[in-house]
Amino acid sequence: MTSFKNFKVPYAAIDNRCSRSVAYFSMEFAIHQPLKIYSGGLGFLAGSHMRSAYALKQNLVGVGILWKYGYYDQARNQDQTLMVQWNEKIYNFLEDHDIKFQINIHDHPVWVKAYYLNPETFKSAPMFLLSTDLPENDYISQTITHRLYDANVATKVAQFILLGVGGARLMDVLGFQPEVYHLNEAHGLSAAFYLYKKFGEVGAVRKRLVFTTHTPEEAGNEKHDIHLCEKMSYFCGVPLEEVRKITGITDDQFNHSLAALRFARLANGVSELHGRVSRAMWSKYSGICPIIHITNSQNWRYWADKQLYYAAEEKDETNFIDRKWFLKKRAFEIVADQSGKLFDPNVLTIVWARRFAGYKRAELITRDKARFEALLSSTKYPVQIVWAGKPYPVDYPAIGDFNHLVNLSKSYKNVAVCIGYELSLSKRLKQAADIWLNNPRVPREASGTSGMTAAMNGAVNFSTDDGWIPEFIQHGHNGFVVPKADYANMSVQEQDEYDLEKIYEILEKEILPLYYDHPDLWRQVMKNGMDDTRFRFDSDRMADEYYRLLYNV
Repeated sequence: MTSFKNFKVPYAAIDNRCSRSVAYFSMEFAIHQPLKIYSGGLGFLAGSHMRSAYALKQNLVGVGILWKYGYYDQARNQDQTLMVQWNEKIYNFLEDHDIKFQINIHDHPVWVKAYYLNPETFKSAPMFLLSTDLPENDYISQTITHRLYDANVATKVAQFILLGVGGARLMDVLGFQPEVYHLNEAHGLSAAFYLYKKFGEVGAVRKRLVFTTHTPEEAGNEKHDIHLCEKMSYFCGVPLEEVRKITGITDDQFNHSLAALRFARLANGVSELHGRVSRAMWSKYSGICPIIHITNSQNWRYWADKQLYYAAEEKDETNFIDRKWFLKKRAFEIVADQSGKLFDPNVLTIVWARRFAGYKRAELITRDKARFEALLSSTKYPVQIVWAGKPYPVDYPAIGDFNHLVNLSKSYKNVAVCIGYELSLSKRLKQAADIWLNNPRVPREASGTSGMTAAMNGAVNFSTDDGWIPEFIQHGHNGFVVPKADYANMSVQEQDEYDLEKIYEILEKEILPLYYDHPDLWRQVMKNGMDDTRFRFDSDRMADEYYRLLYNV
């Protein structure tokens, strides 16, 4: 039976190469569909990491937050547009071992309870999820763990304190004593101040802290008023003058990522391109730790359709064709249930599905009305399009894009917009896709891993050349890519116009003729994509690299 006095990772044998004890802090984890504590790519990535840590028997625990209402539930208004719902979640599979302790938030003691996700429940690393939704706390303190990425600034800072200080304090309560504290994004950086108070010097913190950055432009990194952070007890009682001295932050905006890069002994970007972008972006600051890259990946065992791979390996073409047809037909029942539109598994299906954010340009393909109309009305090369994804609940431009597509879809029998884009729907839509369309503005996408899991289900990637894509796509061999232009010297409008023109050009001249006129060659492109993601972009490789390149050095 697992002891929570001097906690040890409960594996029969830990791999010697992965024996250093690691605590992995993340605001969100997409472990399995029933556990709704994630919003998008950061969570999908962390979930795959935890599955691979389990498979590789690594000495690693996950530390997250148990969000009472999750991120939000995506529903529809009467006219099919987006409705945000906050529904309480109940999880009988989380174990309550009465692990309780107090931390200071806003100079006020707040009770924290840690729930345990047993590794055998969903085949993940052991995980501890923190909650303040306890009767011992006042209502304001209870609300800290109500909503992931709460829009209220003070609540969000409190969430950062809970993850960082609460997570580090939990390690002491458990007696786990990590040799490495790994911050997946800077949300948990307050752990560094807890460790500074504990050990009394920056060197002791630096020895233990590593940091993964996911944001490829400086403006996107979290900043908060330094006086608010002090008032909220973010710095664990370290005087502000001392905070400035040890972080090198002299102005009144506390940049969490900048402080993390100065506290950590080593950091990583999440693709080769993102590593380069990050090094260039932060190079103007002094005292930054080295930034390497470890390319994000996804868990093949969880995501891939094994029968499709088996048919490809056995060179059973009939079975391969039948399996993809079945996967599409099954997914189209979900689309039909939501939209009333029954799609045809024989028709080329384009899917755009991921978090709705401005730079991801969900509606880019609709901006050329004439070509969009021609694409959807073609009888020679028919096309079906599915959109899905969750905008941030107060990102009104992104919600506007979602609703625009909903209203647009009403005019076409071969266009649908789905809600409830979580793990289960994500997997089904990847199985439904012939083309996985991804068109972020270069270089805004740090990694963008959805295309990996799409390829693992026989979808062909069609993307702008950003994130992990430069490491993967060989145009026409395993996917299709918009050739890079001189984006740095283009306005946003010029970049959008160039990318849109290229997307239609490649669709009309290469993708559609290949799919309909040369199906054998099309299937080869599918199989090449499946092969090229199988090992290189499997999270087992990534989890192994984290130990070799980040934890053990």
